[in-house]
Amino acid sequence: MERVTYMEQGIKKLENFNLQIYAGEVMGLIPVNAHGKNAILKLLQCNPPLYDGYIYYNGELVNSWRGSLKRNNRVSIIQAQNRLVNGMTVADNIFVLRQGFRQYVLQMSVLKKQLAPFMEDIGMEISADTRIENLSAFERVVVELLKAVVMGYRMIVLDEISIFVSEKEMAKLYQIIRYYTKQGFSFFYISSHFEEILHICNRVGFLCNGRLQKIVQETEMDRKNLQECLEGYDRNVWGYPENRHLHKAGKEIYLEGELPGNVMFQRLSFSVREGECVTLQTQDNQILQACILFLTGENSRITMDGRKRRISMDREIAVVSAEPADTMIFPEMSYMDNLCMGLARRMPDVWRGKKIRASIRREYAPILGEEVFDLPVEELSQRQKYELVYTRIGLQKPRVAFLIQPFMGADMPHRRFIWEMLEQLLDKGIAIVLLSVNPLDTWLVAQRTLKLESGGIFEERQELEEHQLSYSFMMDKQMEKGEKG
Repeated sequence: MERVTYMEQGIKKLENFNLQIYAGEVMGLIPVNAHGKNAILKLLQCNPPLYDGYIYYNGELVNSWRGSLKRNNRVSIIQAQNRLVNGMTVADNIFVLRQGFRQYVLQMSVLKKQLAPFMEDIGMEISADTRIENLSAFERVVVELLKAVVMGYRMIVLDEISIFVSEKEMAKLYQIIRYYTKQGFSFFYISSHFEEILHICNRVGFLCNGRLQKIVQETEMDRKNLQECLEGYDRNVWGYPENRHLHKAGKEIYLEGELPGNVMFQRLSFSVREGECVTLQTQDNQILQACILFLTGENSRITMDGRKRRISMDREIAVVSAEPADTMIFPEMSYMDNLCMGLARRMPDVWRGKKIRASIRREYAPILGEEVFDLPVEELSQRQKYELVYTRIGLQKPRVAFLIQPFMGADMPHRRFIWEMLEQLLDKGIAIVLLSVNPLDTWLVAQRTLKLESGGIFEERQELEEHQLSYSFMMDKQMEKGEKG
């Protein structure tokens, strides 16, 4: 990408943007803020009109301000969103659903033989006739990667993969990436955690407001240099544990429940104090999905302090789903109605009580902004939508709030903002339980981490620096093992 300026609906998404990714390289990208990230992904894969600049792929000019090729580039993008076709097998997705496949009679035995050497090369054992919906999150990423390799896509984008892939699986994924870089494939690795970037990337760029502010070369790739490049992030985020105030822990709350489905880990039983933040971390995708289904199921029940309660209807329990700006905002309702949904659980008269609603507006207008109360909710910014959801939880005043992967899709300023919202809930004495995969996401805000494993729940107590060292040590050992293999 050379001097690229790209606009959408009159808004500059990228300005004078320059990026080079070489064959056999893992190029990293840390989005200091998310402005321009989606535009980069669109330009890598498609060829929308440019305002200025040039884009080359494999030495060929594919897009410029003069005009573009009317075809997509051979670039694969792997994200949380599943791009494989459910109801079909691994072999079908890799070999059959690709451009240029001409066979009308499928022979599974032949497809299995074709897949076997690819799996052997990367040390994976995924059956060719496994249906996509039965794969773990990590296996799905591997299948998407193999599909890109088979299709001859020399450029593969990995966007925030660690959000849904566990630590141990990430170490294995890094070995696979290293194998394919030696075959000349290139990777574009996007992550908000520079601990990950350090272990896999040859170079890294910092995206801010649609520009690459700096590119750190391989010889400069260490934690100190990356922190210096992110002075604001380092000050606001890594300094967060020292800057935050400790919340007074209140009464202990005991929670018990049975996870649905045939998972090895079935019984959920733990305690959390009022005003305390606890992380439930799982390394197993099946356990994660069972937990999400348990928390969001219409008829799911949990025992709290000895009394069984229906999660979706109980006033003392709140659940915030992943990316709540998309899943917990109701466009057919006004801003005030969206805000009062949680409050209605403890004050049913709020729907008819004009004085109550007027009082809420007077109290929260200085915080949320007077203008938001008169806007259609679909016109709110992402930040305003998150404020709406978390303020709704605060008005409800539950004893326990479950947050499902709260940092999914969040850039650095957005993560900081979410932490501040969590602090406000903790100040109200609300116990917060975070369901997460990546320990780096929640370590800064949670007082305790409970690991959900097939053998049960295990509490992990570590300081942040100790955790970073163990993370680095584990990754280094896995990489050494891969190199020896």
